[in-house]
Amino acid sequence: MELGFFFKLLKKYKLVLIFIPIITGVATFFAVKRLPDTYVSHAQIATGIVDASRHLLDKDANNSQQAQQAFSEFSNLMAIMKLKKIVSQVSYSLIIHDLQYPAYPYSKPSKMLADMAEYQRDAALKLFQYKFNHLEPLLLYNKQEKTLNDLLHSMRYDDASLRKDLVIYRDDESDFISVSYDSANPQLSADVVNILCTQFINYYSQTVKKNESNAVTFLSDLLVQKRNALRDKTAQLQKYKIDNGILNLEEQSRAIFGQILSYSDKKQEAEKEIAAYDGTLKTLDSKFAPADRQYFESVSSKINQTITATQDELHLIQNKYIRSNYDPKYKPALDSIQKSLSSQINLSSDQYITNPLTHKDDLVKQKLTLEVTRDLAKYSVQSINAALSDLNAKFARLVPFDAKVKTFDFDINIASQEYLDVLNKYNSTNLKSNFSIELIQVEKAEPEAPEPSKKMLLIVISVVVMFFVCVFVLFVLFYLDNTIKEPAELVNKTQLPLLGYLNRIPGTDLDIRKLWDIENRDKMQQYKDLLRSVRFEIDQELRGEKIIAVTSISPHEGKTLFATSLAYSYAMINKKVLLIDGNFERPDLTNAVRPNLFLEDYFKNTPLYNVDVNSSTATTLGNHGNDITLLEIADEAFIKNRFDDLKSKYDIVIIDTAPLTALNKSKEWLLFADKTVAVFEANKELTNAQKQFVVFLKTLGSKFGGWVLNKTTVSKKRK
Repeated sequence: MELGFFFKLLKKYKLVLIFIPIITGVATFFAVKRLPDTYVSHAQIATGIVDASRHLLDKDANNSQQAQQAFSEFSNLMAIMKLKKIVSQVSYSLIIHDLQYPAYPYSKPSKMLADMAEYQRDAALKLFQYKFNHLEPLLLYNKQEKTLNDLLHSMRYDDASLRKDLVIYRDDESDFISVSYDSANPQLSADVVNILCTQFINYYSQTVKKNESNAVTFLSDLLVQKRNALRDKTAQLQKYKIDNGILNLEEQSRAIFGQILSYSDKKQEAEKEIAAYDGTLKTLDSKFAPADRQYFESVSSKINQTITATQDELHLIQNKYIRSNYDPKYKPALDSIQKSLSSQINLSSDQYITNPLTHKDDLVKQKLTLEVTRDLAKYSVQSINAALSDLNAKFARLVPFDAKVKTFDFDINIASQEYLDVLNKYNSTNLKSNFSIELIQVEKAEPEAPEPSKKMLLIVISVVVMFFVCVFVLFVLFYLDNTIKEPAELVNKTQLPLLGYLNRIPGTDLDIRKLWDIENRDKMQQYKDLLRSVRFEIDQELRGEKIIAVTSISPHEGKTLFATSLAYSYAMINKKVLLIDGNFERPDLTNAVRPNLFLEDYFKNTPLYNVDVNSSTATTLGNHGNDITLLEIADEAFIKNRFDDLKSKYDIVIIDTAPLTALNKSKEWLLFADKTVAVFEANKELTNAQKQFVVFLKTLGSKFGGWVLNKTTVSKKRK
């Protein structure tokens, strides 16, 4: 849909767009003529939320967090002010005033209030005062209270009516909340604002104090619980250490582990010495001959026994010395035995026990010394292993103690952290409760002068709104209109080519000859120009072919007029034209022209029926209008032969077929046509039922010449 059609639609309904807004403006004038003046009262409440002088305790807070928190707090405060229980307090105050001072009411008494008896007024006054003092709503299931609620509605004092004219907002980024109310009574406006602010501040202050007190009490009890839990965990750890004789597990385990490392080093050193001594002795043994070794053993056996006894005594003392963790009291005895052993070894070397012919005295002495030293190292390894076993046993005994103590320490740490968290929270909450921010009404509402009249503005707005409503309604109608008005729309919806379009011409009975004779009528001239354009496009499609079938999807789309006009248009350029009326159901062309030649006679096999060629005018071949089809007149081959004969006599053969809704009566003619032209009437919708005929036209392929959009409402020629 093009926007130009929408503007044409607006132009068509311009009187509606003019008179309906004017009528609306006049009606609005009489409606607002008697409206009373309005009075607006204004008040401000200081919240202290963003006041830096009242936030000395939390200056280090993040600015972005403060801004977000401030926004949330302001929203929360304004939401509380709009609560029904708060606004109901204002309703109660207003009705109580009107009941107590009937001579000076805020508003004109309603019929319900005026009809109340004195005792009913007193009862209502007492109930409203009770509800006001106890901050209670009216119970609608209670008959008496439902009547009082209806009374509030009749006086327009109910919460819904008050909210309509009540405005609550924050002044930009300031610390203030502004409250305003407008009504026909300046005193009513001021009192509504003041009562609302007072009741809101009282309610909020009481609620905050109660919540803070409950929080402090809860944290205090929780703090006592956490302190007792911490004490219990500490007492359990102390009792466990006392029962198991644990002084300091960390120091004890460190000392034992150090001793284990020290003994391990000594053991490794002793094993290394034993291996070295064994290797040396093995080398020395290899240097002794068997006879020498026998001689040496027989001589030195007595002194060796003495040395062995001394060595055993040395091993015993040395073992005690190691087991005592190198106690100094064993040191003198150990030194004495070592000296004695050295003397005995020297004595054995001084004895003349070797063969004077050999050089093995020194070797024998070295061997004896190495054997003694090796034996000492072996015995020291045994003592070190025993000491290591004892230390490992002590260290293993400390492991479960350490695990249990660590479990107690972990529980104590958790309990301590919980206690500190609760303590910090308690201190913070207690401090804030002592320095909580209080709401203050810094500006009282006073009766003000009446507001400037908005009657003229309402009238203008009503006119403008109604104008746009009318435009919107027309746009909706235009948007929902699926009729095809433009050639491009027909192409887009059918995906078939277009030959051209024709404008709508006035009148019902049209003389085709006058169409080409009258030159002073714009509609006729435009139709002629468009028809010439269509004729040119058809010539380009024919490419030497001669038979054109003109059809349409539905009846009454103007195909007969188009076929007749096209035939006359070809005759005007000196073409020999034959116009065939192929619509057996509605032979309108035959009835209008009343020809002497009929296609039933021409297409019969016998007798042979010839058509005379008239060189000056178009020839028309009518039909008798019987219930018959083309292929019922003759077979396909004979009909094709007759068409070939017509091609030889005429330059153009135009067939006005039945619409496609006639099914085979139209399709049979298309079998013999070289090109098919379909006429579609503008401002009509292509329905789903008609889309099957569009599919059929697509199956014609190159034999389909294109659409002709008929009866368009164009006002001038288009390029």
